[in-house]
Amino acid sequence: MTTRSGIAPLAFAAALVACSQPPERIETLEQARTAVHAIEQDPIARDVAQTRYEAARTALSRAEQAYDEGEDVEIIEHEAYTALRNAQIVEAQADERRGRDELENAEAERNRVLLEAREREASRATELAAERGQALAEREQQLERTTRQAEEAERRAAELAEERQSLQQELAELEAEQTERGWVLTLRDVLFDFDRAELKPGAAATIDRIAQFLDENPDRNIAIEGHTDASGSAVYNRELSRQRAEAVRQALVDRGVASSRIEVRALGEDFPVATNDTPAGRQLNRRVEIVFSEPGGRFEGEQRTASGQPSEQEG
Repeated sequence: MTTRSGIAPLAFAAALVACSQPPERIETLEQARTAVHAIEQDPIARDVAQTRYEAARTALSRAEQAYDEGEDVEIIEHEAYTALRNAQIVEAQADERRGRDELENAEAERNRVLLEAREREASRATELAAERGQALAEREQQLERTTRQAEEAERRAAELAEERQSLQQELAELEAEQTERGWVLTLRDVLFDFDRAELKPGAAATIDRIAQFLDENPDRNIAIEGHTDASGSAVYNRELSRQRAEAVRQALVDRGVASSRIEVRALGEDFPVATNDTPAGRQLNRRVEIVFSEPGGRFEGEQRTASGQPSEQEG
């Protein structure tokens, strides 16, 4: 096996330094900033949902403070997501209020037009009755269109809110986590025997749930990322990570998921989540991660790619 005794401590020290500061850009924090700024500019946002409004601003402030103080990314993500979710609810409620106001204004306009028409009918000649009727009919048609548009906007806002809540619940049930790269589901190496790429029978239930989610969300794709620990050569590790990711991909294809919706990434040992100096750390690094795309197949944030091709044989 290739000796890395001199390199490992340096790599571990570098990893500790890198982990002491949050990444320069956190997608959820950026989204929260944008969403909170939007409701702050909305003149009715505070009136319709003051509690949520203040909760969004407070959570964003906590996220900004955690970011400035170099807190863990999970803490920053949690506070930023809380701010984002509250801001989205405030925005939806503000949109609902505007829809109701539009309905009320349209009804008031309708009543005004009807009253005006009646007053004109009392004072104007009979020969203008047809013209007045036509004008009234056109106004009522416009009112009906305005009412339908307002009702459709309100219905769509409710549907979008329900879809977002349902999707988040489904992903949470899969035990996926929200990251700057999107929702990520981690499959630990318990699905595989050590140094093997064949899925264990016990993996079927997890694969079934992922296949069901993709079947129910046909506008979303996934990227399957294979990861290993640093034992052995980089060449061997990358090939093993590819084989494991391919095994998961094939299991999903066998369950009816179109292969065009699945991207396979062989990342080997390049992205550890723990130290490779202990058995427990190496076990955490041996994993398969599934990244879920946004609707339309677009992945959030910067996606991972393998580093330069190594040349050693497995040690």
